[in-house]
Amino acid sequence: MKVGSFSHPIHVFVGLGFPYEISSVMEACQVLDEWSGSRTSIHAATSAACRSALAGKTDVESARLAFEAFALAQGILAPDALQAGDEQSDRFSVSVN
Repeated sequence: MKVGSFSHPIHVFVGLGFPYEISSVMEACQVLDEWSGSRTSIHAATSAACRSALAGKTDVESARLAFEAFALAQGILAPDALQAGDEQSDRFSVSVN
């Protein structure tokens, strides 16, 4: 496992809606740096959390949680297709009646 790796990856939609696996702080920083949407306060806070983790000032898990919250808020969080039955993916499931 490389330094700065997430405990489990976060899947986001990028470009034309293709799912992309983010498995490290460096990859999260790349997505944030290339973000073409609004650079809101959540973007700034997430960038700061990721850069702090890269510098070793905060833990990687905090950066992962911040990035996951950013992705959810921006509507780019993709369900983890490989672990659809996992409890982790159940947090983001939608029930249709």
